[in-house]
Amino acid sequence: MSIPSNSRKRPSNRHNIRVPRLNRWRRLRKGAAGTKKMVVGIKTDMQMKNLKLYMENQSIIEENEKLRKKAFLLHQENQNLLDQLQKKLPNPQKPLLKKQEITHYSSHE
Repeated sequence: MSIPSNSRKRPSNRHNIRVPRLNRWRRLRKGAAGTKKMVVGIKTDMQMKNLKLYMENQSIIEENEKLRKKAFLLHQENQNLLDQLQKKLPNPQKPLLKKQEITHYSSHE
């Protein structure tokens, strides 16, 4: 009696071994196809927020530099006014403020 060819079982080339981490990875990968657009959207949002913060930071730095220059000019003007005042006083024994004190104060930035 012969067995029909379609009912014969052939040994499979695939082995049925379960690797839990691999299976989990495959599930996540299948699910990630739908979430890929969401991840790209989040990346874009983060990049936009980063760019806005960068631009804000640059404007703050620029404003800080302007204020430093203004403070320096005011300091120079104060020194000049102090010098003029000391010249007008007849032989001052004690100056109002010493130049060292002014310079020392301005160096504590």
